[in-house]
Amino acid sequence: MTDAECQELLRWAAPRLGLRLEGFRRVRGQVCKRVTRRMTALGVPGLAAYLVRLEGDAAERAVLDALCRVTVSRFFRDRAVFDLLGDSLLPGVLAEARARGGSCLRVWSAGCASGEEPYSVSVLFRRGLAPRFPEFHLDLVATDADAALLARARRGCYARATLRELPAAWSEEAFAAEGPLWCVRPAWREGLDFRPQDLREHMPEGPFHLVLCRNVAFTYFAPPVQRRVLADLLHRLVPGGLLVIGAREALPEPPPGLVRAAGPEAPVWRWLGPGKP
Repeated sequence: MTDAECQELLRWAAPRLGLRLEGFRRVRGQVCKRVTRRMTALGVPGLAAYLVRLEGDAAERAVLDALCRVTVSRFFRDRAVFDLLGDSLLPGVLAEARARGGSCLRVWSAGCASGEEPYSVSVLFRRGLAPRFPEFHLDLVATDADAALLARARRGCYARATLRELPAAWSEEAFAAEGPLWCVRPAWREGLDFRPQDLREHMPEGPFHLVLCRNVAFTYFAPPVQRRVLADLLHRLVPGGLLVIGAREALPEPPPGLVRAAGPEAPVWRWLGPGKP
């Protein structure tokens, strides 16, 4: 598939799948390589024939939607965000929850891919927060639309290179070597619940103190879908809760009550609640 054909395919797909064409600028080659392999497997002779098939085959459109999901993940991706959460933002959230008599930190990792993000939160909580808040336990829901990625997440075994941004002492505590892979130790899996969900269609029940929705909705979804997803995310946050998006993402028209949690550059927002200024 040529680059021109790739762009034609994405222009066709974007309005039909609720996607944002601009979000694929850096990754369209990767997506179209996947689609080319799919066309070869189907015996489709070219893009024109594949588009005809897509028009009349809802199941194949669902396959294309899955092929458009691009995953780049590693532990403590965007390390500065995790440092910010651990050093100041989450301690403040936990202190407020403690004052209200709470003892559970509820977190949702939306679009968790193969699990690096939720396990990063587990490491951050147990190694960085639990010593200061020993009465708290972690309740973390991790969702993704890709069943194969979720299976890898549940297995919890990774190449050593994906751990490079974790503090060395933390990785030694949380992971055990199994052949060439490093696997999450059982104690660090406690409180994690992996669920197959597409956040355009289903979301777990809140409320959550922290929602991480990074490099999915606000990169690849079309603006109307982004606005709907954002409203649903905020509905699941406690007042004072935190929403983390991707470092290069922007929110569509942040509503009243949603404010920057740590300066204009940090991709972390605080939900004050509906009707708040």
